[in-house]
Amino acid sequence: MSSYQQILSQIEELKRQAEEARRQEMSGAIAEIKRLMAQFGITVEDLGVTGRAGKARPKSTGNAKYRDPASGKTWSGRGRRPGWVLELEGQGKSVEDFRIA
Repeated sequence: MSSYQQILSQIEELKRQAEEARRQEMSGAIAEIKRLMAQFGITVEDLGVTGRAGKARPKSTGNAKYRDPASGKTWSGRGRRPGWVLELEGQGKSVEDFRIA
């Protein structure tokens, strides 16, 4: 039976081997991508790459323009109307009545 320290050493060695295998496979994948891009005349712009690889751009919700007087919830005026807006409109009120000054 292996000791705890031996198992930890094996884990570290396997991590090193896994990283090396990843580097080699990634190198091959990049070469294949470049080959296909050249073959079909694809540019980076065609791919929609922004140069921020791996970092998702935070989605801007915009500044709040309307506030629910009862709950204090806000809405930017973009996208689907929230339930509180629909409820107020159902009561015959205008969303403009709740515009934040």
